[in-house]
Amino acid sequence: MTSAPREAETPIGPVGALLCRLLFLAICLPGPVLLAADLTGGLPVPPGERWGLLAGEVFTTIVGVGFGAFGWRVVSRSRRDARQLDAAGVAATAEILTVAPHLGGEDPGLVLHLRIRGPGFATFEADTIRPDDPGLVPGALLTAVVEPTTRLYRVR
Repeated sequence: MTSAPREAETPIGPVGALLCRLLFLAICLPGPVLLAADLTGGLPVPPGERWGLLAGEVFTTIVGVGFGAFGWRVVSRSRRDARQLDAAGVAATAEILTVAPHLGGEDPGLVLHLRIRGPGFATFEADTIRPDDPGLVPGALLTAVVEPTTRLYRVR
């Protein structure tokens, strides 16, 4: 049984990955550091304000660690996808079947419905979002890379 096709995350180089991971680590740290300092008695807080501060620290810890872990995971997945396509990816052709406007997010673009074919895997269809470009019309051919066993793909 073959897996459902999945578009690879946007590739991030080693320096970009390091900088992103440092940023996500910096997002994770303030909540736990403040919480630890408060619980060990390192913060001079009047007794009546202790519970409000503790609630804020717990909230900051949950949100910061959650967001930081999510970002770390996205960077790791991007690097893993790039390594997987570099190691086992085969050249493929993506034919644009339909083009529709995509209005989600800040940058409007196009939703492309593609038929991807190449050696070593069965032809499959997938969707991708691309910036608006007059050359993206039905029938146009794009280059792609596909990992045949997992059907991980990247359209260039």
